[in-house]
Amino acid sequence: MAWYAYCLTEKQSFPELLRHRKPVPLESVSGIAGNQVFLYPASDLAVIVSEHSSEESLNQKAAVDHARVIADCFKSSTILPFRFGTVFQDDEALRRSIRTNQRQFLTNIDRLRGKAEMHLKVTLDDCCREQIRAVAMDTVGKEYLANLRENATRQRERQTKARAVSVQMHRMFTPLAEEISCRRTESGKMLLDIAHLIEHKGIERYQNKYSSASTLMKDCQMQISGPWPPYHFVHRLTRGAHHPQAAGTAISA
Repeated sequence: MAWYAYCLTEKQSFPELLRHRKPVPLESVSGIAGNQVFLYPASDLAVIVSEHSSEESLNQKAAVDHARVIADCFKSSTILPFRFGTVFQDDEALRRSIRTNQRQFLTNIDRLRGKAEMHLKVTLDDCCREQIRAVAMDTVGKEYLANLRENATRQRERQTKARAVSVQMHRMFTPLAEEISCRRTESGKMLLDIAHLIEHKGIERYQNKYSSASTLMKDCQMQISGPWPPYHFVHRLTRGAHHPQAAGTAISA
């Protein structure tokens, strides 16, 4: 029997597992393709799984279902999300992965207990109006070197501006940890995607800080979302699991 894995948590979060050594249905939660979701006990941990057939398509809808199950479990326990598309081919493969990684899993659960992830999307004008140009290797010598210097200068200017904004965000929100990426949009703007790890009890205070930051940062457009499970702050979760090449976002940190 192959198992599709959504996330894992502490067994003690589900008292019904204390009396069972076999998978127990998680009532009122359905998984990918409408499959029943189970709590699979493994030592001190519980893996949230559903039965999986190789014929089932792991498409965009499956990715949405994957995230929904994780969000439902996050409401009642500290969880570590698995990468979308994680499939264990049988019971032994699942148990072996848990045994191999158990210490890391328990350490991460302790580290993330009582915490949530908030997302900020910050859009600002590009400090360099022209897009960085691809430099052809056969360009004439002086022109080639000039283009390289110009591109490098623009890239440094963008990095400097993005770094300055991210530092401001850090000072305003004082997260426990953060993950930041920056890219140029098709409309010529710069987009900072910021994930902040915060105490769950501090969500309302964080939202209030966002309101203040939106007023102060007049040259930026900001969007907030969350709280989410701590997708960006979990170490790589599995060894030896099968990750099909399918639509969706790989979750790791």
